[in-house]
This record gives sequence, C-alpha cells and structure tokens, in this order.
Amino acid sequence: MFNFLPEIEALRNKILNCRKCNLCKTRNHVIFGEGNLHAGILLIGEAPGRDEDIQGRPFVGLSGQLLDKILAACGFTRDKHVFISNIVKCRPPGNRLPSDKEASVCMPWLTQQIEMINPQILVLLGATALKHMAGPNYRITRDHGKLINIRNRIAIPVYHPAALLRDPSLKRNTWEDYKVIFHKYREIVDTNHHSPHIQ
Repeated sequence: MFNFLPEIEALRNKILNCRKCNLCKTRNHVIFGEGNLHAGILLIGEAPGRDEDIQGRPFVGLSGQLLDKILAACGFTRDKHVFISNIVKCRPPGNRLPSDKEASVCMPWLTQQIEMINPQILVLLGATALKHMAGPNYRITRDHGKLINIRNRIAIPVYHPAALLRDPSLKRNTWEDYKVIFHKYREIVDTNHHSPHIQ
C-alpha cells in the first residue's frame, strides 16, 4: 500500500470518486496511477484496459508486462524511477479510444498529478497521449523519440507497448527512443544512473 502525501491523498480520493463522465457507469475501478510520487519520469498512457479495470492498477496486462521489461532494460523500476498514469482514468467500453470529450473532462486530473509529482521528464506512450498532451499536429510515427517542450517540461513520445505487440518491427525504433529517455534521465535527474544494456 502506498503512503500518500496529504495533498496527493486528497487528489486521489477525488479521482477515485469521479463521476464527471459516463465512463463511471461501466468501470470497475478508477486507475489513479502508481509509482514513485517523487519520480523523475512520469509515463502517460491512453486509458485503462480490461486487466487494469479489473485489478485497479495501470499497465498490468500484456502491454504492461512489456513496458516493465523495457523499463528494466533501462535500469528503471516502477517503485523508484517512474510514476505511471493515463490520459483517461477509467476504461472505455470495449477498450475503444477515449473520446475527445472524455479526455477533456479527465485531463485536469492528470495536470494536477503532474504538478504534484513534478517530474523532469514526461514519456508519452502512444498516439492518444501525444495528441492530448502535445496537440493534434503531432504524429507518433513521425515524432517518436523527439524531445518536445510541454508546459516547460521535456516530453518524449514513444510507441505504446500495445503497438509493439501488434507490430514487433517497431521494437527497434522504440529501444532507440528509450535510450534517448535513459540519457536524458542521466543528464538532468541522476548522473549516476546506469544500465548494463545501454552504453
């Protein structure tokens, strides 16, 4: 069980009891997010899927297992280095993409999380996170691995791990993108951070 700071505990309670859109009628759990509340990296996904909705945790299905492997290869763990959240906190029925309305209703929660956790690096997992964080003119196929300034923070879009499961050919580019994240983390968060898999 996480020990939350009072202000984050208050935010968490508000999020867990949110009924601002119709997703509250079909969800099992609201996914607040998890990880280090002082993390240097905040990973932003799209929305919870079936496994996440059942377990009440972000990225616990096949996509999450792949994400954990990638993070581990970079020397990152959920407990120490990252916090994981989503654009939308409740599962859209059938794992469809969240609507623009659902995202606009939910985004203020994410904005507050970012302000409270205060990460130095935002990692945008996939096209939906990139669209809602950076704007509709960005494309994940074109802009993955690039450094983007979002609200005076460094943001790096990468392919969503679900995309890698659908198209394994994306894994090579994705690994190069995570090397960018690794080196930026070493530069601005922890100069002593290391991984045996990255020079």
